[in-house]
Amino acid sequence: QLQLVESGGGSVQAGGSLRLSCVVSGYSQSTHCMGWLRQAPGKGRGGVAVINTYGSTGYSDSVKGRFNISKDNANNTLALEMNSLKAEDTAMYYCASGPSCSWSGTRLHHFEYKNWGQGTQVTVSS
Repeated sequence: QLQLVESGGGSVQAGGSLRLSCVVSGYSQSTHCMGWLRQAPGKGRGGVAVINTYGSTGYSDSVKGRFNISKDNANNTLALEMNSLKAEDTAMYYCASGPSCSWSGTRLHHFEYKNWGQGTQVTVSS
């Protein structure tokens, strides 16, 4: 069973930055793709940034150029650096893993996730 624990959320003004972290422990076969999902109030949950086993990354159009995903295999951590934050970035952010993901260039198309954490809240005030 894979455990994912997020941290680093908080409140920030528009234009500011936050760094989310996720500590991964346990075992799962569904870890080829690791990424971050988000869910705003009244909206569905979707992928915003994903990184695969080979270090290739994909981003949703809404965050491309502002967010950067990275992973530290030695310490089993996943990070999301968020810059130039906007009010529409306000959401619960979840760390997730799954067996399948795809993108064109860096435009994320697909992220099939099987495991996810409890989430960390990000609130951006305008």
